[in-house]
Amino acid sequence: MKFPQAHTLQQIATIISSEFVGDPGFQVLGMNEIHVVTPGDIVFVDHPKYYDKALQSAATVILINKNVDCPKGKALLISDDPFRDFNTLTAYFKPFEKANALISDTAKIGNNTIIQPGTFIGNNVIIGDNCLIHANVSIYDHTIIGNNVTIHSGTVLGSDAFYYKNRPEGFDKLISGGRVVVEDYVDLGASCTIDRGVTGETTIKEGTKIDNQVHIGHDTVIGKKCLIASQVGIAGCVVIENEVTIWGQVGITSDVTIGTKAVISAQSGVSKSLAANKSYFGTPADDFRKKYKEIAAIRQIPDLIEKMKKNT
Repeated sequence: MKFPQAHTLQQIATIISSEFVGDPGFQVLGMNEIHVVTPGDIVFVDHPKYYDKALQSAATVILINKNVDCPKGKALLISDDPFRDFNTLTAYFKPFEKANALISDTAKIGNNTIIQPGTFIGNNVIIGDNCLIHANVSIYDHTIIGNNVTIHSGTVLGSDAFYYKNRPEGFDKLISGGRVVVEDYVDLGASCTIDRGVTGETTIKEGTKIDNQVHIGHDTVIGKKCLIASQVGIAGCVVIENEVTIWGQVGITSDVTIGTKAVISAQSGVSKSLAANKSYFGTPADDFRKKYKEIAAIRQIPDLIEKMKKNT
C-alpha cells in the first residue's frame, strides 16, 4: 500500500507515538507485508524469529519491538507493539469509508456493463466494459474488475483478511488495507468469497474460471486460465501459476506455490508447494500415480495379515 504522498520518518513516528532510529527526514513511501515490500515501505516484525528476515528485506523502514542495529540505508521505528501500530497506520492512511448508496457515486462502471438489482458496489470501485454482475453481489471498496467479467449472485469481493494475533484477552484483528483485482474474461460462480490483501492485492488473472462456493484468502495470486471447481478453499499468500486445474473440495494452506499446468484432484490437501506439469492427489497431496499405488498397497494389508496368521 503506497501513501498518497511521501512522508518523513518523523511524521510516521508522530502518528504512532514511537521512537525512531535514522534521519528524521528519511522518506517513507508506503507500508506492506514482508512478502510484498518494496524500497520505501514500512514492514512490521514482532517476533525474534523473523527479525533478520525483516531487517534484510526490501523494506527500508522496520517497525520493530527491539532496539537493534539499524542496517545501512534503512531506518527503524521502535514500538512496544508493532502489530497495534501497523494497524494504527493502516487506519490512518486507508480509513473505513461509510457507504451512502447501494452503488457508490465514486464507482466507475464501463460501457455495456449490466448490474443486476440488489448488488452493492463500494467506494472507488472500477468495473470495466461488457461485464455482467448478477443480483446480490457485494463488491467492497477499491476493488478493480476488468472487461468481460461475469460474477454470479451472492459472491463477495474484498472482505477482510483472516489474520489475527492471539492475545491473552482474545484475538486482535490485523486491519485490511489492500484490495481485490480481477482481470479480463474471468468468471466467478455463485457465493464465492475473495478476501482483499492486507496491504497489497488479491489477484485473479485473465481468463480464469471459478465455480460456486470457492474461498480465496488474502494476497493470493491466481494465474491466467486456471479452472477451480466448487468448494475449494485457498488460504492467504498462495501463488497459483497459469493454467492450473483444481477440482472440488481441495484445501490449500498458506504460503505455497502451485506450478503451471498442475492438476489437483478432488478432496486433496495441499500443505507444501507443488511442481508444474504434474497431477496430484491425496492428503498430503502427492504425485497422482504414486498416491494410487499407496492406496492399492494399503488395500492389500488385510490379506497380508491373514496370510501371516496362517503361517504362525
